[in-house]
Amino acid sequence: MPGTEKITIRLPSRFVEALDLLVGVDDFPSRSEAIRTAVRDLVYLRSGLVTKKAKRMRELHRNVSRLRDIEEQYLRK
Repeated sequence: MPGTEKITIRLPSRFVEALDLLVGVDDFPSRSEAIRTAVRDLVYLRSGLVTKKAKRMRELHRNVSRLRDIEEQYLRK
């Protein structure tokens, strides 16, 4: 499959059994497809969370800067 890389992972037996069950009931055509779907969903979920976290961190940084400015002005008086 072009544009893909092969990786090796270790999973607990119960997860492999669950994957095989999903493949067996035709929810996925193969273990690989099930794992690709799981990784894709994880990446989308986590990237959204990381983006939100980055926005909160920028906002926090701006607020800290404002507080430092206020503190500096207050201490000058």
